[in-house]
Amino acid sequence: MNLNSVLFTSLTLAGALVASAASAAPNWAASPAQPVTLFYPGQSSWEWALTTADHPGAEKFKGGKTCFACHNGDEKNMGDLMVTGKKNEASPISGKPGSIAAKVQFSHDADTLYVKLVFAEGAQPNSHMDPTYATKVTMLLNGGGVPEANRAGCWGACHDDSAGMPSAGGSNRTMYLGKTRLALSRAGGGDALKPAAALAPMKAGGYELEYWQAHLNPGAAAVAANGVIFDKRTESKPTDVTASASNAGGTWTVTLSRKLNAPGAIPIVAGKKYTVGFAIHAGHTAKRFHYVSFERSFALDQGAADFVVK
Repeated sequence: MNLNSVLFTSLTLAGALVASAASAAPNWAASPAQPVTLFYPGQSSWEWALTTADHPGAEKFKGGKTCFACHNGDEKNMGDLMVTGKKNEASPISGKPGSIAAKVQFSHDADTLYVKLVFAEGAQPNSHMDPTYATKVTMLLNGGGVPEANRAGCWGACHDDSAGMPSAGGSNRTMYLGKTRLALSRAGGGDALKPAAALAPMKAGGYELEYWQAHLNPGAAAVAANGVIFDKRTESKPTDVTASASNAGGTWTVTLSRKLNAPGAIPIVAGKKYTVGFAIHAGHTAKRFHYVSFERSFALDQGAADFVVK
């Protein structure tokens, strides 16, 4: 074999090794899975949570308590109550389970974060709200710049006048962040935004949320979507997120991933604490008719968080 052949063979082998490393499966064993219960929240909004007449824990919440700190372990009972229509639900779906028990696991490599959810959604009645997808799995990501999401996860963007909520008045208003509005009342913030000169520095300073989503049908490939929540929910096109899923015996295994430093996205760096919330739409539901978790946190490699991701 001549020198050129040796060089070519060496370069080919090196390239194959690099490609193999880049496409290697996440090291799930390094960061054990943890249980997360997602429950049906009905029409419980951010404003509802802050109103003492409606929410007995409102004063504790306004004083700095988080949703998880007060209600960890209560999720199943809360979901079972609200899904029946006995509390905070004007349009119950007959026969719908009140909660979903999931196992959540994170992993990362040199340039990508992976998150895996394993769950059985149970016997879900078909709501016929979403004719395209039976199930949707979402993770809401906060880089730390949204204080209300740090303490309440998804509730930081769930307002009383969003679509299907008590004060919506027929509006299809999406999720939004309260500080983008001129004022917030018990009924939400409406559509009156702060001036662009005030909004721009808020967003530049990290006051926005990011969502990662997998759209699912049994037997079909997962369809990924992602975007941001600021003054409204805006989908990114093309998506920065990848999604894969399988369903065996009624149990979904769903993996979402994104580059740690995708252009324009929230940068994910080692040692920093991030807040996340999870949501599952099941039974062809849409908008607010989902299951949600209380807030959780993660950090890469080291730090004080619910998930320390190796």
